[in-house]
Amino acid sequence: MSSIELAKKDQANGTLSVPEADYLPPHVVIEPRRLLGKADLVELWRYRELFYFLTLRDVKVRYKQTVLGAAWAVLQPLFNMLIFTLIFGRLAKLPSDNIPYPLFAFAGLLPWTFFSNAVGAAGSSLVGNSHLVTKVYFPRLIIPAASVLAVLVDFAFSFGLMIVLMAIYRVPLTMNLLMLPYLVLVTVMFAFAVGTWLAALQVKYRDVRYVIPFLIQFWMFATPIIYPSSMLPQQLRPIFALNPMAGLIEAYRIAMLGGINHSGFNWASIILVGGITLAVLVFSAYSFRRMEKMFADVI
Repeated sequence: MSSIELAKKDQANGTLSVPEADYLPPHVVIEPRRLLGKADLVELWRYRELFYFLTLRDVKVRYKQTVLGAAWAVLQPLFNMLIFTLIFGRLAKLPSDNIPYPLFAFAGLLPWTFFSNAVGAAGSSLVGNSHLVTKVYFPRLIIPAASVLAVLVDFAFSFGLMIVLMAIYRVPLTMNLLMLPYLVLVTVMFAFAVGTWLAALQVKYRDVRYVIPFLIQFWMFATPIIYPSSMLPQQLRPIFALNPMAGLIEAYRIAMLGGINHSGFNWASIILVGGITLAVLVFSAYSFRRMEKMFADVI
């Protein structure tokens, strides 16, 4: 007779002498792994439909009940470009590497606006979806990933305005444009890595929601968006090179506007940016996996 049948018999006779839990069958406990592996990638692929619907939901929610709708994706970098052009281009007369300042500013704001919005959305995604985290199991990485991908739709609209500006200023097209898909991929990966790490931290430390805006604002001024990297003192350039967004924005400008001043890519910087992005992504995935097991308890 099995232990479970024996326990039921003793309980029926009122002579249960040991805790009933000792006879219960083992429970299946789902525990996250510490780092993404083959099994994790297979699991993410299995939940691809959920990923699609979460992304679609985030896209719809971003501009729900707004008058201008998706036009805000274009207006935000456009207004920033006009303000930067007036203050820094006309009044402060900052250099722009022989590129018309509106083009110079918008080429920097294009990837930066995506990055800042993606980090902000991903950083708050887990707390904002607490009802899903506590009620049903699925790979939690899907939530910040869907937030980042939803912001990528805004990037596509803004890139359309960049094409219009390039046509107005008659920017010569070069083979450098072939680097754009790679640059977009690295930008998405870096935004996902930073946003995922902040999302995991915010579950435990709600102060992170207040830290993110300050972090983004400080990061923007530490990135050559309103000024060219050539303005930096020579001794500070190695430090600024550790900022992946600095190298990415410089590469975006060369890819789209290199035909104006005939500039070429700094391949050492591009390789460094790729290496840092990969390292941050691995660290973020490791940290997320370590903290994931307590999400449902403290969110």
